[in-house]
Amino acid sequence: VQLQASGGGLVQVGDSLQVSCAASGFSFSSYAMGWFRQTPGKEREFLARIPWSGGGTLYADNVNGRFTISRDNAKKMVHLQMNSLKPDDTGVYFCAADRYNYGWGARPLEYWGKGTQVTVPA
Repeated sequence: VQLQASGGGLVQVGDSLQVSCAASGFSFSSYAMGWFRQTPGKEREFLARIPWSGGGTLYADNVNGRFTISRDNAKKMVHLQMNSLKPDDTGVYFCAADRYNYGWGARPLEYWGKGTQVTVPA
């Protein structure tokens, strides 16, 4: 199983950025996918989750309305479009996969990928 995140970078306050995750080695179209963020000294933070069907997305309160998660089952990709970026959005962004939609951020998930760094200087 591989989940490879990409698209991170250094952006300015108010900018937009899209991070993506390429999946392989499991039945992607049967899994919920999601994004988390981690900053030094803090626990990994849930950001967004999308069910296998693409409908019924879920967002953390602090990114709702600014971030949009989407997926392409044919290409086995999941994306996180991030708008109106703030310094607090700085961190390493990880994608994750799990066969269930519930409890994201509250229980261990099945697969994790390596992250991509997003930096928004103050």
